[in-house]
Amino acid sequence: MTTMAWLGEPAIQHLCRSDDDWRPVIRLAGPRPPPSAPQRSPYEALARAVIYQQLHGRAAAAITARLLALYPRQRFPQPAALLATPTEMLRSCGLSARKIETLRGIAEGRLAGIITTRAKALRCDDEALIAQWTQLRGVGRWTAEMVLMDTLARPDIMPVGDFGVREGWRLLKRLPTQPTPAALLESARPWQPYRSTAAWYLWRVVDLSRAGALPG
Repeated sequence: MTTMAWLGEPAIQHLCRSDDDWRPVIRLAGPRPPPSAPQRSPYEALARAVIYQQLHGRAAAAITARLLALYPRQRFPQPAALLATPTEMLRSCGLSARKIETLRGIAEGRLAGIITTRAKALRCDDEALIAQWTQLRGVGRWTAEMVLMDTLARPDIMPVGDFGVREGWRLLKRLPTQPTPAALLESARPWQPYRSTAAWYLWRVVDLSRAGALPG
């Protein structure tokens, strides 16, 4: 890929037109990758997101693998099967009591229709899905936003409650403190309708800063 190949993507073009500070970051970080699991159902995606919350990726992957091993005939535990699994078996996978409670709530939400199929979710707008999913105990707006961005590939999600997103903007603009969620939401207006891509690059700003590669 040439150094300017990224300019062919509409989202990148839009961000660069909105603020020149995006350009060096985009050059260093490269193109945003496609969704990691675009065919997952919202039910599975929400459940996996809960497992990964506040854990290192490797630890969460190990817990997920142990959970899946309990259901060898299912690609991912179906709601009824998950609800029928004794707490002790779920705890043996490394899940905390709180996460077990949340996973069961997600399973109940799928059976009750609060969590729809992927096909139906694709026809709903972002805020409607967030409102549905956050009815479930333990599922907050951040979790819903991550599923919208990664699994449903929604292009205009701005997770202003995310520490890394706010820190990325602080570093990019050399601010003394992180912006408040409301302030970042206002700053993000020019990035519409590609705020999901902007959020991804703000996470990369943090990565580049930790590696000492952030442009000065």
